[in-house]
Amino acid sequence: MSRRLLRRSIYKSPAQLRLMRDPGLAAVDALSAMAAAVGPGITTLELDAIAEQAIREAGGEPNFMLEPGYRHTICANVNERVVHAIPDGHPLEPGDIVSLDVGAVIGGWHSDTAITVTLPDPARPERTEAIERLSHVTEQAMWRGIARLATASHLNEVGEAVAGYVRAESDYGILEDYIGHGIGRRMHESPPVFNVPVAQRGPEVRPGLVVAIEPIISAGGIDTVVESDDWTVRMADDSLSAQWEHSVAVHADGIWVLTAPDGGAAGLAPLGVTPVPIP
Repeated sequence: MSRRLLRRSIYKSPAQLRLMRDPGLAAVDALSAMAAAVGPGITTLELDAIAEQAIREAGGEPNFMLEPGYRHTICANVNERVVHAIPDGHPLEPGDIVSLDVGAVIGGWHSDTAITVTLPDPARPERTEAIERLSHVTEQAMWRGIARLATASHLNEVGEAVAGYVRAESDYGILEDYIGHGIGRRMHESPPVFNVPVAQRGPEVRPGLVVAIEPIISAGGIDTVVESDDWTVRMADDSLSAQWEHSVAVHADGIWVLTAPDGGAAGLAPLGVTPVPIP
């Protein structure tokens, strides 16, 4: 979720990084519970309740509910609805592509993460292939951004890695108005994390930096429209969309993906990066 960015020191102490592990794992529990339940016939409101229960059982609180005017645990973006979509009672159907965005707060420290789930449609194999490829490219773009963070000198190298992969693999659109962000005492902190190359180098990548890396990719253009609920954003051309996101910490010994149960080991291994637990 990236509705606004709030300014605060971008570097955390080692003790503060350790405190960010629990909210990260609470968000993992929520995503795992939703992924196990998602399928044709379930509603995004039901998924919202599943995510809230998982976070509270982990000792956390859904931090999306702390956003003024937002009353849900997740954003559930189906098909052309790309970000900030409010959960509703419409059953999911075969052929849908669904991005599930969630975060937790424990002890005043936040996490933010998202996955995209595809619902195959045996009657429309071309649709199934299209949604699976869109999700795959978006996920791999995220991992390439995280891998670059492990070696980068400045943060905006992440956007170079994300965009470089997407443009080499597809003609998909990379949304520029919705980006990643710093995270810590608030869900949305400085610095911005771009998904495309920009002129500025960005802040130095050094121990204590914690950011949410979240490419948001469309199968068509990049223009969006905000719906009448003043939250849900959909693609202006009604193209399909996908989002993947992880909160990642940089520490003295390496990087650690706070919102992955293995710290990102499986996703980073093919890219030659080994995450190191926060000591």
